[in-house]
Amino acid sequence: MRNVLMLFFLSLGLLTNAQQSDSGDLASSSGENTSNSKNRKHPKKESTFQPGEWLKFRMHYGLLNASYATLHVKSNTINGVPVYHVVGKGATTGFASMFFKVDDTYESYFGMEDMKPYKFVRKIDEGGYIKDYEIHFDHKKDTAVLKDKKNKKTYSFDLQDSIQDLLSAFYYLRNNYDPKDLIEGEAVKLKMLFDDDGIFDFKLKYLGTEVLRTKFGKVECYKFRPLVQSGRIFKEQESLALWVSTDDNRIPVRIQADLAVGSIKVDLEAYNGLKNQFKIIMD
Repeated sequence: MRNVLMLFFLSLGLLTNAQQSDSGDLASSSGENTSNSKNRKHPKKESTFQPGEWLKFRMHYGLLNASYATLHVKSNTINGVPVYHVVGKGATTGFASMFFKVDDTYESYFGMEDMKPYKFVRKIDEGGYIKDYEIHFDHKKDTAVLKDKKNKKTYSFDLQDSIQDLLSAFYYLRNNYDPKDLIEGEAVKLKMLFDDDGIFDFKLKYLGTEVLRTKFGKVECYKFRPLVQSGRIFKEQESLALWVSTDDNRIPVRIQADLAVGSIKVDLEAYNGLKNQFKIIMD
């Protein structure tokens, strides 16, 4: 059961390496074109989300209702800079918690104007597997300092263009990639920092649109395929799929993964405070 919630937040962060290793090889393992100018970021005048947005997801591990996760957008300031403050929480529930207790918290502070991350917090307790990280991004000095509070260690990294953390990446992409520029079969690329493994690239392949049946009704979605490492967790490199609504909110509707043992399905369970109408296809 460990990594179930981790996979959820990795998917929302649009990461490609749930095993957190050999990410350099992973980013270059596909022959897809990620340098196409049509897939580069395009600044948007208006955000697709707002403070007050709240999303709840239900996670199934096989037939087991394994856990719930939430994402809540708030507002704050860091050193006088207006920032979004996103809090992600996840925990096992019911029968699953009797076998494996999980309590995860992720927080990201990123600029309302430039979407740059300023602070990232990762506090997880997954059956006694504990991590307590805090990352501070200094964009004037182009450095990031990661504090490992559990092991009392500090790491420093040189920042690179378009760097994002685990949560800010999802909101950055919601705002900065125009759906009209997505090309089926091609991938977008972004640099990530959220752990002491350092900065790495991720690739996210666009697979077109698909209509999903959900508890809310039929929802048209963009479908993406983050490339992951096969082996310990995933069956194959393309075992993970992510569906994002095609309306102006661009919220995750479903995540599905085939694991080395079993499978995970994550569905949007509830929402509140959306900036735009959540569009349902009426028959």
